[in-house]
Amino acid sequence: MGNIPTITKNLLIINVLVFLATLVLQSGSGIDLNNIFGLHFFRASDFRVYQLVTYMFMHGGFTHLFFNMFALWMFGVVVEGVWGPRKFLFYYIACGIGAGIMQELAQFVEIYLQLNEQAPLGVGEAFVVMGKIADQLNALTTVGASGAIYAILLAFGMIFPENKIFIFPIPIPIKAKWFVMGYAALELFQAMAGTGGNVAHLAHLGGMIFGFFMIRYWQRHPSHDFSQRRGPNAFEKMKDFYERHSQSTPESPREETRTESDWDYNTRKKAEQDEVDRILDKIRKSGYDSLTREEKQRLFDQSKRQ
Repeated sequence: MGNIPTITKNLLIINVLVFLATLVLQSGSGIDLNNIFGLHFFRASDFRVYQLVTYMFMHGGFTHLFFNMFALWMFGVVVEGVWGPRKFLFYYIACGIGAGIMQELAQFVEIYLQLNEQAPLGVGEAFVVMGKIADQLNALTTVGASGAIYAILLAFGMIFPENKIFIFPIPIPIKAKWFVMGYAALELFQAMAGTGGNVAHLAHLGGMIFGFFMIRYWQRHPSHDFSQRRGPNAFEKMKDFYERHSQSTPESPREETRTESDWDYNTRKKAEQDEVDRILDKIRKSGYDSLTREEKQRLFDQSKRQ
């Protein structure tokens, strides 16, 4: 736990403590925290605005909690290590809220279609009917951090698109960008097909969608980036580094003015890339704070080169 960044560590602790409190209160006094803090449908009588935040700290069972927290630990450590705590926390909470909003919209469409099958009615009329059955709609409750977790997964894929990871049950390593796109496609398919039982697939997609547009906004507005304390626009620097190493620029001014031989130049560039790849792998495994001062400077200097 000592090597886990602050926000990721606290999120893990809070989720576990809330889950234990839910078990104790439910067995001891019959109080169901999931019913109080879980996200109810917005036309249900028990809906409260604060549930858009609290629902992501509630879980339906140990398995639900375990896999969410495992993914938070696996990918959150790396993303927070690159972004810093303030930006990471804002991203996590905002994407969780976005996932909840997406789930609310999906539930509204589902209920509207069911009502419309019984008797054709407009959207305004559907609102009125839903208000009359508000107590029955309390059964529609969403819990879990999955929307925010999927957003963290997306961020990892966008920061380290070429990084290969092992994911059970896939027997071979797969690049992060393909893994993220595959997961998004699977969630979309299951959402459209209506499969997965009680799994909120559109909430998962909602977290990823909100995360994608948030990252794109930060890319286009560097002054609004949260991670200024670790150098200007850390995300842009990481992205630019990958783009430069994935493209060759033989006609650039640097290529035209260099005096070293092609062999020496390629050897030097290969050594530089290997060193930066080693540093990025260290961030992935142990977080940004595990880097030495020289390694941080090397990464910063490399990211400024054009």
